[in-house]
This record gives sequence, C-alpha cells and structure tokens, in this order.
Amino acid sequence: MSRRLVLATRNAHKVTELRAILADTGLDVDLVGADAFPHIPDVKETGVTFAENALLKARALAEGTGLPAVADDSGLCVDVLGGAPGIFSARWAGRHGDDTANLDLLLAQLSDIDTPHRAAHFACAAALALPDGTTRVAEGRLPGTLRFTPTGTGGFGYDPVLQPDGETRTCAELTPTEKNAISHRGRAFRALAPMVAELLR
Repeated sequence: MSRRLVLATRNAHKVTELRAILADTGLDVDLVGADAFPHIPDVKETGVTFAENALLKARALAEGTGLPAVADDSGLCVDVLGGAPGIFSARWAGRHGDDTANLDLLLAQLSDIDTPHRAAHFACAAALALPDGTTRVAEGRLPGTLRFTPTGTGGFGYDPVLQPDGETRTCAELTPTEKNAISHRGRAFRALAPMVAELLR
C-alpha cells in the first residue's frame, strides 16, 4: 500500500513533474499537491538559501496536515550576476510567478554579455519533513549556458533560455522525460527518494 506524501506546491506543473521523477525511482507513494489542503496557508519564503526555503515549506505542510511532506526551492543562478536571481528567481521582475516578465528582465540585464560569459545553472534543494520533526534535504544542479532569446515551448520558468551543458537544445525543447533525467529537480529528488523510502518504511 502506498503512503500519502504531500507536495508543498500549488503549481500543477511541479506536481506532474515530481510524480514522474518519483515513479522512476520506484518509490511507492501517493503524491498529492497542497491544493488538497486549501485551509493551510502558503508559507513565506524567508530563508536565504534554497535549502532553508524548502525546509520551511515542508515543515509547515507536515505540521498542518499530519502527513509526510516534501518541498523544493529552486532557481536560476547566473555566474556573471554573482549567483542571482537565485532564491529570487520566481519574483525577479517584482511579481511572483510572472515567467515572461522574469525572462524579459534577465535577458535585458544580460544583453551585452557574450556567450563565453553566460554560464548559469539551475539549482534545487528538495526537503522532506515528517510530522514528528524529522527532516532531510538533498540538492541538485543543472549547469548550462544562457541563450540570447527564448526557444521551445515545454517546461516553465527559465527553461526556454538555459541550454544544458552537452546539449544543443534548451530545457524547454527537451521532452519531459529527457528533462527529468538531467534536471536539477530530478537530481535533487532522486537523491531524496532513498531517504523518503527509508523514513516511510
């Protein structure tokens, strides 16, 4: 019998992506999004690292639902910007979750930067929290180079501008299966999966 595991997001893309990633690890869990618990308020991401924010969200959901919870915090880190947007990736242009505005602002900021200096990586921290206070964190990265213009219609966020190292396509041009195999989120959750399996046993 599978155990219920709550995912601390109301982003349907993320729930779908994580179902696929966790299914590939052989982890037998029934993953539900935070939408299933509308009475639990969203958590303010007050941490200064991806790991701190992921833990804040996972702990709040585990306490609020009485179920094991997983959360992630992820973003784009651009070398020439000193690691920014980083934890501010989802609200880089000011309003949370406006992918188009965030992309436009980032590309404008980098418009004079030549290809050799456009190195960046997606980073993700995945956290598990149990109602008893037990926590675990795993991290993953996807290094690449930023394109000058968005390409591809898949994925979300900054996917249309990051071309992973060794690839000729952007993340938004990869199939969901291809992306999950190499993505920062895929790497973080695959690293977390054995910890989830051990703690839910």
